Amino acid sequence: MKNLFDIKGYVVVITGGTGVLGRCIAKYLAANGAKVAVLGRKEDVGQRIVDDISKDGGVAKFYKTDVMSTDIVKQNCADILRDFGRIDTLLNAAGGNMKGATIGPDQNFFDLDPAQFQTVLNLNLTGTVIPTQVFLKPMVEQGKGSIINFSSMAAFRPMTRVCGYAAAKAGISNFTAYMAHETAKKFGETIRVNAIAPGFFITEQNRALLTNPDGSYTQRGQDVIRQTPFGRMGRPEELCGTIHYLMSDASAFVTGTVAVVDGGFNIYAM
Repeated sequence: MKNLFDIKGYVVVITGGTGVLGRCIAKYLAANGAKVAVLGRKEDVGQRIVDDISKDGGVAKFYKTDVMSTDIVKQNCADILRDFGRIDTLLNAAGGNMKGATIGPDQNFFDLDPAQFQTVLNLNLTGTVIPTQVFLKPMVEQGKGSIINFSSMAAFRPMTRVCGYAAAKAGISNFTAYMAHETAKKFGETIRVNAIAPGFFITEQNRALLTNPDGSYTQRGQDVIRQTPFGRMGRPEELCGTIHYLMSDASAFVTGTVAVVDGGFNIYAM
């Protein structure tokens, strides 16, 4: 019987591949036989990730990108097709937040910076739409492909402070459902679009919000722990199994879903 979870030889494109979560997923997928195109803005970090994968016997290559630029992403796509010949999976992991798009405890809505709010929308939402539009095309041409977007706990309920980020992630969840229907109706059941919604994982973007300089949790970090039934933050490697499932034939009848990986946080409202 066929191993439905076999991803050996899959060519996987990961935007945001130089981030804490992206690099962990890249290394995991490469260790399981996938060929990984690591896309990111930090060339030095990206090259170190690729070198680590190569040392462990995996196959990977770094491509400098800007997910908000259609021209740059199109060039990335052309380069990846030249280097690997096909694209099986797109993981839209690029994203982030900005201080001006948040509302602190001593601020109110009038302190929101519209320019930074727009940048957060562009980075997270438009930065998902553009790679989807570009990398979907070769998937359609080859007759099969899987797209996995990055949503968030903030997409389900608007959390305090992260105004712009929550709006963008809610848009990603909606876009995921739209594209699942669009691709199924226009291109058939072999093109699938899903999303993953991580709970709270410590990353570069949220470290200052959740932890103090000494490593202890801020009040917000403590609130998160208290409202997570598992009683802790997530570990990056704990996203890998869900990603593996969604990109493999094991999820061949799954499209339009947002898979929650949160230690139970979404059971409660914050």
